Amino acid sequence: MNGRSPTAFWRARLSGVRTRRLLETHLVVVLVCSVVAVSTLLVSYRHTQRAAETLADRQAPAVQGLAATRLAVLRAHWEVQNLVDLGLVDVAGAGEQYRAQLSAADQGLSRTGDRTDQDLGTVNGLFTTYSTSITSAMTLYHDQPIMQEHKRKEARSLLVRARVGLVPRLDELQRQELDRASATATMGWAQRGGWWLAEAALLALALTLLSALFVLRDRCGRDWNPYLLVALVLTVLFAVVPLVTVFIAQDRLDDVRAGLGEITQASRAVGFGPELVGRQEALTGMSEVVRQDLAVGARTGRVYQGAVIGGLLIVVLPAVGLWLRLGNDYWRRR
Repeated sequence: MNGRSPTAFWRARLSGVRTRRLLETHLVVVLVCSVVAVSTLLVSYRHTQRAAETLADRQAPAVQGLAATRLAVLRAHWEVQNLVDLGLVDVAGAGEQYRAQLSAADQGLSRTGDRTDQDLGTVNGLFTTYSTSITSAMTLYHDQPIMQEHKRKEARSLLVRARVGLVPRLDELQRQELDRASATATMGWAQRGGWWLAEAALLALALTLLSALFVLRDRCGRDWNPYLLVALVLTVLFAVVPLVTVFIAQDRLDDVRAGLGEITQASRAVGFGPELVGRQEALTGMSEVVRQDLAVGARTGRVYQGAVIGGLLIVVLPAVGLWLRLGNDYWRRR
């Protein structure tokens, strides 16, 4: 720049460009940058908001429901086995625990069916058959040891038979739902690219607005244009607030993904034993943490509404400001 200041350098470079043409160029660049920035940012932001809503409404409850169902049906079988080992089958009220666990498993499957697109018909059928067999062993054949043992073995086979049993099928459903939830909670390269494009366009817009303000003040002798000043402030806010909100939301979604993985792992109980009680209690605590993390969806919704209004102003205000100045100073004179 031969020792000259940046302002003097650019003033010399632009001195040969007519002011009207320069302002018209600024108007076109402002429109292009604002439209690209606002549309790209809103689409990227909406993707994160929808991911939080989908996880909260469908996928996270499905993963939690399958985990709770798996533990409940295993505990029901253990409770039955425990009653037989202790010789309490004929004691009044002794079967309340296994019935409660069967009821919890049934409710878990019902809630999961409302939140997943997967076909649970086979799993529901297996659960109904298992429930019938284990209930028959404890009620209909409670005083016939041979038939009771046969029904218990039949129920156990329905429960844990490799690949086709109720528990293996629940494991497969858990894996599929967890994969879906993980994919939803992960910010892909396309979305990251959208954020980079939006921020780059907002930076270009801010620089163009500063240049337009400089041209109006230096070439036209005008005071600071209020339309451009407000648009510049909104551009800075638009570049910062949604980005910070999304990064906080994405951090929570990463926690949700990790939490759902822990819930699934905690439900993978091996065998039947009293440790099932502890796992159910742990599952309740982990599910509450996941629900708290998912509450971020409501906050992203509020910010999105404000971003839509701010985005419209960012597109309209600088265009109106430059359009009015061009109309008053140049176009009407032609």
